[in-house]
Amino acid sequence: MASITPKEVLLVASGDLRLAANQNCWAAQQAMEEQLGAALAHLGYAVKRAHAYDPDKQHGFLDSQKMGMDVFRTLDPHQPLIVAESVWQYSHHVLAGLTTHQGPILTVANWSGQWPGLVGMLNLNGCLTKAGVPYSTLWSEDFTDEFFTAGLRQWLTEGIITQDASHVKPFAGAMLPAADEKTGRAFARRFRQHKAIMGVFDEGCMGMYNAIVPDELLHPTGVFKERLSQSTLYAAMREVADAEAQAVLDWLLAKGMKFNWGTDEATELTRAQTLEQCKMYVAAVRLAAEFGCDTIGIQYQQGLKDLTAASDLVEGLLNNTDRPPVFSVAGEELYPGRALPHFNEVDECAGLDALLTYRLWEELGLPGETTLHDLRWGETYDTGEGEEFVWLFLISGAAPPAHFVGGYQGASSERQPPMYFRLGGGSLKGVSRPGSIVWSRVYVMNGKLHCDLGVGEAVALPAAETQRRWQETTPEWPIMHAVLRGVSRNQMMARHKANHIQVVYAPYEAKAHQACRIKAAALAELGVEVHFCGDVIGLAPDAAKDRARHLVLPR
Repeated sequence: MASITPKEVLLVASGDLRLAANQNCWAAQQAMEEQLGAALAHLGYAVKRAHAYDPDKQHGFLDSQKMGMDVFRTLDPHQPLIVAESVWQYSHHVLAGLTTHQGPILTVANWSGQWPGLVGMLNLNGCLTKAGVPYSTLWSEDFTDEFFTAGLRQWLTEGIITQDASHVKPFAGAMLPAADEKTGRAFARRFRQHKAIMGVFDEGCMGMYNAIVPDELLHPTGVFKERLSQSTLYAAMREVADAEAQAVLDWLLAKGMKFNWGTDEATELTRAQTLEQCKMYVAAVRLAAEFGCDTIGIQYQQGLKDLTAASDLVEGLLNNTDRPPVFSVAGEELYPGRALPHFNEVDECAGLDALLTYRLWEELGLPGETTLHDLRWGETYDTGEGEEFVWLFLISGAAPPAHFVGGYQGASSERQPPMYFRLGGGSLKGVSRPGSIVWSRVYVMNGKLHCDLGVGEAVALPAAETQRRWQETTPEWPIMHAVLRGVSRNQMMARHKANHIQVVYAPYEAKAHQACRIKAAALAELGVEVHFCGDVIGLAPDAAKDRARHLVLPR
């Protein structure tokens, strides 16, 4: 065991599995650790890095589950430990060690959109929550602000951080309009009775333990998994004729979608890569139909990324009701006039949410296109009603064109970043149109399914500001500028149990509130523990049940 120095804090950094990503992002991690070390020194604590920089790999991240286990074996399990993240990370690199660590655990991220560090930390938080591992969490732009300093001081002295959860209202403590509750519960009973199949093309993408819903929790909702293999998908792609792929591409071009093609396979999107994605689209729909799937998720990042172009264009098309037609070998159109909801990165929590949302919105007579996004970053901005915190929701391409300004005409496909997508393929990029939204997140906590949900607005920002935000993050990916009603930045970060957030539009604000209430009732009927977050209009408080004002996050 490593010796303990008084007032010493251990630090680990979980990284990507992909070498290029770890190398490209290492400089940002170094800068973040220097700022964090200075903040600890200011409070009288020294930081000890638990694993060294590797000159051969040219980075200092934990880059495998085995490496994480090896490092944790050398640590005193009672010592305070910080998991510091400025990049996307694979949570299983550290999860095993954290499950047996007995000292206070703190996850920390830098408030930056450059790399998905905030996204990675939120994923780890979701994994720890599901695993029942106590932790605290913090974030900061430069690690000198009062919010961060006060939280760090409390963690160092008490082993916990008190976070504001006054925005959270349990479903059980609120009274819905009777008609809304009746509508939601009746829908849920039909949903559960009818049953549905979730097609899972390999589980556990990128160490996302939080994204795997145990079967015994999923089955009571009426949803059952069909476990499929990505090798089956790849084999099915090889059976798609060139002419079928070309027909998909021709359909998209006729709709006005743009493809930013080049000739360098290593760094540019090529027409051949796009046609390969079109074959994947056809193959995915055919396999879904063969197995009777109502929703599917493709892992892609492991295995498939070494065989073929990215799946993100496919995912965005599947999530759109108006999409290129796909026919069976016998000539029958498959899922005509309907989306086939896809959950990016095989996030099964999002898959359950997406399927329920799409069907419920249909029943309510509303367009049901829905997608997850990464909760990537955000800053305050004057949207015309004063300064508001505007989140930047971003995903690698799974957003449906129905969400974009201009639809397909406002959509483009750009080469996925080579450090993540070696064999290329394009995104489905666009700017989400302004309008009212309902947001949500299903997650696993204390052995039960939970869901947080609320309302908000996708807002329009000037073109220059949108471009600035894209350049601060990943400009190849679709973007949504979102304001969440009644939820501050810090409240959201402290509470959220995942890297992903689910969004769906409503035609106007009052309808968003009503649809949110109905969806909450439906989820509750399915046995999900529901929590309203922020300002949801139309809820009458139950005087017998006091609303929790503050939350002490697990240590």
